[in-house]
Amino acid sequence: MADDNSTFRQQPQMPDKQKRQFLQLGALSLGVAGLGMAGLGLTSLPLAATTTTAKVVPGLQLYTLRDLMAQSVADTLKLVAGVGYTQVEFAGYFDQTARQLKNIIDSEGLSAPSCHQPLEALQQNLDGVIEQALVMGHQYLVLPYLYEAQRQTLDQYKALAVFLNQAGERIKAAGLQLAYHNHEFEFITLSGAMPYDVLLNETDSNLVQMELDLYWVIKAGLNPLDYIAKHPGRFPLWHVKDMDNAGDFADVGKGVIDFKPIFAKASQAGLKHAYVERDHTDNKIETIRQGFSSLSSLLT
Repeated sequence: MADDNSTFRQQPQMPDKQKRQFLQLGALSLGVAGLGMAGLGLTSLPLAATTTTAKVVPGLQLYTLRDLMAQSVADTLKLVAGVGYTQVEFAGYFDQTARQLKNIIDSEGLSAPSCHQPLEALQQNLDGVIEQALVMGHQYLVLPYLYEAQRQTLDQYKALAVFLNQAGERIKAAGLQLAYHNHEFEFITLSGAMPYDVLLNETDSNLVQMELDLYWVIKAGLNPLDYIAKHPGRFPLWHVKDMDNAGDFADVGKGVIDFKPIFAKASQAGLKHAYVERDHTDNKIETIRQGFSSLSSLLT
């Protein structure tokens, strides 16, 4: 099998402060098996398996811990499992083969329903990406980001929609689902149209679904509920990240976004997997613990 061990969007070197934090995380993770949830001080957190509806459980987008993943995939995933997560979404394989990663997540009682794959990988090595996904047990392959040169004109988005339909057909034939993850830039009008609307309207909903990043929709000044109402069932994956008063990132449940009315429409959206994410955080332990607790409550 040809493995594409892309580590896109990684930081190449961990600052000293983060190295110290990683050592703390590693020490915590080593005690998970013997100490259980109490060893991490998490006895008061609700268990995902018993506090969710429609089998949606709190997941974690591993981009949140990307620099820790670059140092030790095994220790980082042990930590994630110790906090209580049972689902993760990968953003790069960090020099591991799909088989190596599958063995690690299996050993920690984790599953990876979805994975981010850059546009270049989908364009140049789609068969390899699909093969990896089948080994990993992914259900969704997600296009996570467009570089600036890839999103200058509306025609580029129209061409992307054509490609996504073509790739989505091949992915669907393999028993998987293609999805597209938004940022803020898809909501900036180009040539009189909104690129996100182009992607929604010019792709086949059976071939291309959407991973709805709630933070970025709200950051763009729009309401996720409007998209859910207009395109029901189109949003099986969500990124759940919060916003502070200044419009920057915050731990889930500690910011200004009112998630309750959004989660009230989870069924209409077609929600199947919800992932805590924070793009930048100085306290990774607190971020993933707080995210697990808050998302568990939202899914109750």
